[in-house]
Amino acid sequence: RRAFFNSLLEGGDRVTVYFTKNALNQSKELTDKWEEEVRQTVARTPDQKARCSTVSDLEIKRLYTPEDIEKTDFARDIGVPGEFPFLRGNQATGYRGRYWTFRMFSGMGSAKDTNARWHMLLKEGNAGLSTAFDFPTLMGYDSDSPKARGECGRCGVAIDTLDDFRTLMEGIPMDKVTTSMTINPPATALWAMYCAAAESKGVSLDQIGGTIQNDMLKEFIAQKTFMCPPEPSVRLISDTVEFGTKYVPNWNTISISGYHIREAGSTAIQELAFTLRDGIEYVEDVIRRKGLDVDEFAPRLSFFFNAHIDFFEEICKMRAARRIWARVMRDRFHAKNPRSWWMRFHTQTAGCSLTAQQPYNNVVRTAVEALAAVLGGTQSLHTNSLDEVLCLPSDHAVEIALRTQQILAEETGVANTIDPLAGSYFVESLTNKMEEEAWAYIEKIDAMGGMVAAIEKGFPQLEIADAAYRFQQQIDAGEKTMVGVNKYANSGKQEIPVQDINPQVEEEQIARLAAVKRRRDSRAVKRDLDELKSACKTGKNVMPFCIQAVKDLATVQEICDVYREAFGEYRDPGLY
Repeated sequence: RRAFFNSLLEGGDRVTVYFTKNALNQSKELTDKWEEEVRQTVARTPDQKARCSTVSDLEIKRLYTPEDIEKTDFARDIGVPGEFPFLRGNQATGYRGRYWTFRMFSGMGSAKDTNARWHMLLKEGNAGLSTAFDFPTLMGYDSDSPKARGECGRCGVAIDTLDDFRTLMEGIPMDKVTTSMTINPPATALWAMYCAAAESKGVSLDQIGGTIQNDMLKEFIAQKTFMCPPEPSVRLISDTVEFGTKYVPNWNTISISGYHIREAGSTAIQELAFTLRDGIEYVEDVIRRKGLDVDEFAPRLSFFFNAHIDFFEEICKMRAARRIWARVMRDRFHAKNPRSWWMRFHTQTAGCSLTAQQPYNNVVRTAVEALAAVLGGTQSLHTNSLDEVLCLPSDHAVEIALRTQQILAEETGVANTIDPLAGSYFVESLTNKMEEEAWAYIEKIDAMGGMVAAIEKGFPQLEIADAAYRFQQQIDAGEKTMVGVNKYANSGKQEIPVQDINPQVEEEQIARLAAVKRRRDSRAVKRDLDELKSACKTGKNVMPFCIQAVKDLATVQEICDVYREAFGEYRDPGLY
């Protein structure tokens, strides 16, 4: 018996090929016979749709068999969890060791209002915090700016100074709870406030953990909250990466984001390709500009994906993303540390899939999208609330969204085994297809000279615009369905409570800001801002200067005005 097994091991390649060919032959015989039966059935009862495709319009075949993955090598392309190419996840034990982080995105009104929401979420089982800022803060303006009037606290929390930030973090153990901040042009200023707030609590920088989104390339491509031109914007990001690598080792200094690319109307493949190519651009800039070895900073890079409504397409996108990034880091950048090969990502269910019509349907949409994110192997997850398409989420709607995650984790059994859909002919074939098409985009952008050059040519912007237009045409023509919008619509309205922000929030915020400006040392602030301006011009890392400035109560806008003066302001060529 031992001799027999040894002979099998010695001739393993031949045995594997034999069984693979045998399976393919059997598959072809069965499918040929089945296709004849299908032709007869369809002649009697035609398919409901002439063509089946994903939300992104990838055509889906009627049936998938071993022939669709005959070139897939298990060890090379699929493997096991925790090992290259990480298709099946970064952690060897998946969610059996630890669930994904329940990280609900929240921000509203004043810092005090958002702090109260955070404490509610932590009490109800939220494991990490995620910050939504209001539009003035996102754009680098203070609440007393004429450009901010009417917007204070309306789409997130208003933060002007370190005093606001201390209120935001009141009662939050900053050495134990990780915090994500969705902030881009003013990321250096808000991260400086986080660092300064931690130090004021006696928490050192090497004890804090969290993420700043800090991804400007996707702003130029999709979300459009930009401030300075692309090149200096990327330079500020490299400053944060360098500072975090040296002084804040548990912080993710960038969350390379595909979420907003998808919300702008991209396909899943465009989201995948443009996000990863943005990541490549950042890695190249840090190596070139800062001289860091890739393994010094790559383990702290993180990503952020959209979980849209097409269940299998989203799962395959996330699996393909891990495999592409692992190969990019190992083969393109020659990273040696396996942690550098990991793609760690947060996921948010798709805001653009929610409907104002029949809003309770959004609970179902969010649950399906969250399940796709979990089966795709996300590290953390935000589930949208049913009322987000109409207003800032109410406490009641937020609780339902959080319970959705908890039910998935605790009741459904989806966390019991790792990557349970691996080996499905359909899933592996679609994963391969998405990777192949994403690589084609990456190579096209490489040929243009990189993502900054591609953005300047308008390439990703136009690709997304075309995809969004095609999808809307399909909705209008009824080729794609949105329940309650173009099918199963009714004239009756489902009334839900709408949360609004009291205008008094703005008045009180402006009054607090005025009080801070009166009591601070204006000479110290001017000195700090002058030193920051000098750092911008001489190429020094801006982070130490930002931290000192916010400690002396410089405002978000005062810091951003320095950047606008030093680097210039960006105007979207498509709008001017």
